[in-house]
Amino acid sequence: MKPQLIIGNYSYSSWSLRPWIFASHLGIDLEVIRLPMRTPEWKTRIAGLSPTKTVPALHHDGLVVWDSLAVLEYLAEQFAAKHAWPQDKNARATARAASCEMHSGFTALRGTMPMYCRGARAMPAMTEALEADITRIDKLWSENLSLYGGPWLFGEFCIADAMFAPVASRFKTYNAPLSKAAQRYVDQWFEQSAMHKWYQLAEAEVERIDSYEQQ
Repeated sequence: MKPQLIIGNYSYSSWSLRPWIFASHLGIDLEVIRLPMRTPEWKTRIAGLSPTKTVPALHHDGLVVWDSLAVLEYLAEQFAAKHAWPQDKNARATARAASCEMHSGFTALRGTMPMYCRGARAMPAMTEALEADITRIDKLWSENLSLYGGPWLFGEFCIADAMFAPVASRFKTYNAPLSKAAQRYVDQWFEQSAMHKWYQLAEAEVERIDSYEQQ
């Protein structure tokens, strides 16, 4: 039985994007179950699908895995031939550190630049905290793209790229000020069929959440 991936709205759910685009980019076949957030369907079904009542969650062979990074690690183990982490040990260690930094950090960026996949938006006021987040991400991307030669952060596509996919989405939506190397990385994401598919699915959604739509 193929894994089932529980996700939220394509338009808004940055956490859902990570395992979805990882699997799509690497050709891992998942059954995707979309639960529109803040709807009666969500309230009725989410507790039975995710122990934390959050997405994403992965169901496979009686196991439930919640949290985006844990889902990615599980898929990496189940589909080891896909090489989800860099083969070089130094690159692999750095990719893991970058993934964890993304997983737990950048709260100013998350709060002021929510993911939105149905059009462009004006860049919010540049606070000190937001500038620090953007600067750090730009530096992390640029250094590793230079060190490992691209086109992905550590040469070949890996979990770290999937972890930063929602940031690339945000940077495109808000036209964030970036270095040339970081902007090229954002542009690269939008040359991928998987990202195009995600945005097409977002456009097709009929649900709207006012707090995401109003800016």
